[in-house]
Amino acid sequence: MERCYNRGCGQTFDPENNTDESCCHHPGTPYFHDAYKGWSCCNKKSVDFTEFLSIKGCTLSKHSNIKPPEPEKPVKNEDDKNVVVEVRAPIRESMQRPPIESPMTTIKPTVAQALKDTIDTLKVKTVNVKEDSDLASGAISIGTSCKNKGCTYSYSGTATDHAECIYHPGVPIFHEGMKYWSCCQRKTSDFSVFMAQKGCACGEHKWFKEEEDKQVVNCRYDWHQTPTNVIVSIYAKKYNYKSSRIEVNPIRLHVNLVFPEQDDAKFDLELELRGIIDVNKTSAHIFATKVEITMPKAEPGSWQKLDFPREKLPPALKPNESESIFTSQRKDSESDDEFNLDDIETVNNGLRLADISDNKNHLD
Repeated sequence: MERCYNRGCGQTFDPENNTDESCCHHPGTPYFHDAYKGWSCCNKKSVDFTEFLSIKGCTLSKHSNIKPPEPEKPVKNEDDKNVVVEVRAPIRESMQRPPIESPMTTIKPTVAQALKDTIDTLKVKTVNVKEDSDLASGAISIGTSCKNKGCTYSYSGTATDHAECIYHPGVPIFHEGMKYWSCCQRKTSDFSVFMAQKGCACGEHKWFKEEEDKQVVNCRYDWHQTPTNVIVSIYAKKYNYKSSRIEVNPIRLHVNLVFPEQDDAKFDLELELRGIIDVNKTSAHIFATKVEITMPKAEPGSWQKLDFPREKLPPALKPNESESIFTSQRKDSESDDEFNLDDIETVNNGLRLADISDNKNHLD
């Protein structure tokens, strides 16, 4: 006699009398889940283990004296013992944003030798000095050209100087090979034809440049960032490194470049930064073709954009002004702390309600 190893059977059998219907067993595997015990082949289950063992098989076949294979155990990997679990540091609260009016700090840039050689050997026109002296005295030199755009008349000291001036009130535009004035937009590709275009407005001749007539240079700028720094690049040539200025505060950037060859025309860039920077570690390098400003981030994180779009920023405070405001605020708080209600003297003006009730006969 041999023993049957089919699951759910466990009987002994005679190999000579073993037919296809001799063994009633479970071809599936047992499972244990949520206090239930059952078989995967017939979905019969029970919460009692003894009842589970007595569940009758669901399949008829021959008895088998071969033990079914044991389920494979998961192989332990020795490398798992050396796995280092990294714990992320807790997320810090964002820094409090300083006021936009915080005092500005001037950054002393590192100047490239190529720019120094270009600017130091640059010959600046001296016509402006003469114009400034004429403006102070009120005298107009013979041959002074009219400062209105598009007018080619020169001062002669005769009655014709008071004739009507025909000029362009707009600005010249050069775009995709076309030249034209923004006021009348008569486009042409020939520069000589563009210069000969007659003005579209009439007025009086202007012999001196006013402060608002000074040219404004438009320079292209770009920015990129690393995990720790924000870098702003301004592309410009032949700007005076001595009179140009770079200023920052924790959330503000101001760059002013002066171009001596263009009558000291200026490029002025002022931005309210998206994030907070470390002013003490900010640096600048100025080259012959660009200005590069490196601003370390005061807190980790990525900036979605460089700045907040603002039409005009409020003027920044000077260091002594900010200290005086802080001192006055501190004095006010100290005076409030020293205030004692016991020091208030009672003031009795007029009659009390009790006095009125006692003397109501005298009110008539």
